[in-house]
Amino acid sequence: MQRFSHPRDTLAYANETVWTYGRDPVTGRQVHQKRVPEPDYTLRCFVLARVVKQFHHHARFDPAGAALPAEEIARRTLEVLRRNPRARGDDRQRVVLPGFADLREFSRRHEALLKRAAGGAWQSYFQRGHWRMLFPFSRTSQEREAERLAAEVRADTAPVVHAFTFPALTVNHAIVLHAVTETAAALQFLAYDPNAPDEVLEFAFDRRRREFLLPPTAYFLGGPVTAYEVFRNFWR
Repeated sequence: MQRFSHPRDTLAYANETVWTYGRDPVTGRQVHQKRVPEPDYTLRCFVLARVVKQFHHHARFDPAGAALPAEEIARRTLEVLRRNPRARGDDRQRVVLPGFADLREFSRRHEALLKRAAGGAWQSYFQRGHWRMLFPFSRTSQEREAERLAAEVRADTAPVVHAFTFPALTVNHAIVLHAVTETAAALQFLAYDPNAPDEVLEFAFDRRRREFLLPPTAYFLGGPVTAYEVFRNFWR
């Protein structure tokens, strides 16, 4: 199978944010307000990150294959989404989706199907790995996590990272790492961001400060975050 590539192996539609974000001109702090009109597909960043990982591990697209009836496409989609995102399947047992070049094309043509099948916002809230967010992370543990994530990216496992600022609520998000460049100063990751699927997100680990850095986005002013992999094992 080909290595993960953006945008080929990502979804064509976005997780919409409930809020719009900005900076308070007096305090410099992040502020937010409800979006109007209210978006109808929100709070699913963990859901979309998981879906991308499942398709990378368990599906194969065959653009030259004959198109399938809608019922069979739905059945095969559900089969992919029932597979374990924490384990990469045998290539010979991948679910074949003929008539599509890649996940980007498939999700563009079958957005409604994927949205129905992937699950609701509650799956982001109750992702099993969230318990880890409640306990302290040392700089040493973050350094180990960064090196381990780099190894996962090199092994093409499409690791899903939970990036957050808990107990502050400025960001609580999931991204999928797919490339890494190593220097003496940093590990520079590239990531799929469910909130902005057409852009490649740069996500870094500063070796000197031993901390992860999320750049400014439409939903975050940018700065240090805590990060760890989810959809990794039984506990996460």
